[in-house]
Amino acid sequence: MINVSELKKGIVIDHIEAGHGIHIFKQLHLDELTDPVVLLTNIPSNKTGTKDMIKIETDFKINMNVLGLIDPNVTINFVQQGKVTSKLKLTLPREVVGIMKCKNPRCITNHEPVKDVHFYLVDESEKIYRCEYCDAYTKFKPEEN
Repeated sequence: MINVSELKKGIVIDHIEAGHGIHIFKQLHLDELTDPVVLLTNIPSNKTGTKDMIKIETDFKINMNVLGLIDPNVTINFVQQGKVTSKLKLTLPREVVGIMKCKNPRCITNHEPVKDVHFYLVDESEKIYRCEYCDAYTKFKPEEN
């Protein structure tokens, strides 16, 4: 197994469903950071068989809605001086602003510059949200947003 050194200061996004790490990496724009970022994929896990993990060696404001949408089961560990100072367990967000795109081709949000479109959760098990403008249902898929 590959050995990645422990963080002195930063954030560890753990328990990412295998294969979702790259979507989180892209959606959080981690490639734009100048500090070290490590994306580990297919790590053995006692709980799920395999998982992904992201280590960010800096203070970074994480968009929790993006994380919750892509994988609501992740755990976020905040590290200071090499020790985990706090943990945060996410859930699927009830409301999402400015992240999703409406799938209705006739929705005004697809033809006019509308800022911060709100989507409201209607089906938690399927990750289906309702557009505030046209009431169309949109299933969140990280690779499409």
